[in-house]
Amino acid sequence: MSDTGSDDVFHRQLQTDVREPAEQVAEHVANIAGEEVTDLESTWECFDHLLDEIFQDPPAPDAQVQVTFTYEGYRITVEQDGHATFVPVGDPPT
Repeated sequence: MSDTGSDDVFHRQLQTDVREPAEQVAEHVANIAGEEVTDLESTWECFDHLLDEIFQDPPAPDAQVQVTFTYEGYRITVEQDGHATFVPVGDPPT
């Protein structure tokens, strides 16, 4: 798992071969924000199983699929190879 970040842009690597990638997103957000995962909004409410579809039946690599959404005060972009970028969008929720 990559743990790099600079200038409020955080890069992480999601494991694409495990179930529930949304849980990984929540764990990374909690880690970046210094929160407990249990204190965050449910990923189900925000982006459901969207990432499951990208990782379980991925398109051709040439498609270079990216999904971008906002969750818990971060604009998150996930690429089909599992690379994820987390960018704060204002004050994180309290």
